[in-house]
Amino acid sequence: MVSVALPLFVVTMASQNLPGVAAQRASGYDIPISPVVGATGLTSLVLAPFGGYALNLAAITAAICMGKEAHPDPSRRYTASAAAGLLYIALGLAGGTIVSLMAAFPQALVLAVAGLALLGTMASGLAVAVKDEQHREAALLTFLVTLSGVTVAGVGSAFWGVVVGGLAQWVWTRRQTASH
Repeated sequence: MVSVALPLFVVTMASQNLPGVAAQRASGYDIPISPVVGATGLTSLVLAPFGGYALNLAAITAAICMGKEAHPDPSRRYTASAAAGLLYIALGLAGGTIVSLMAAFPQALVLAVAGLALLGTMASGLAVAVKDEQHREAALLTFLVTLSGVTVAGVGSAFWGVVVGGLAQWVWTRRQTASH
């Protein structure tokens, strides 16, 4: 719980929803943020015991479904989301076969393909995280500690990244407040 679930929940709620909100705004949807983020958080809480612990607004498929490419009429773009949902259900039902297929490939190949697939997402996430000068150092420390893979007291690096980043931000905020 502490090593994996808590950091994933915090990271998802704190950083993954921001790109989702930006994608919604860029596509012309001006919806209230708090109820949507609250609903995704509550849904994640309910679905976490079943493996659905990272429900968020930043899904690449959702961003694609909100764009003009999905449908010229914004009120009809929901059809792309429905089609993507059906595809996700089909992939879920074929999960065992997909996992067996992935297991047949060399591990290095699977890791390389996954890394390449996530490269854009990681780069844009890091760019957003270090964009604000006030939070840049804390964001970088969070990223580096998480990336390090360090385990302390049986708790993984994702948790320690959030802790170190949070402490760094707290220290820098107090230091700035004291100097003003």
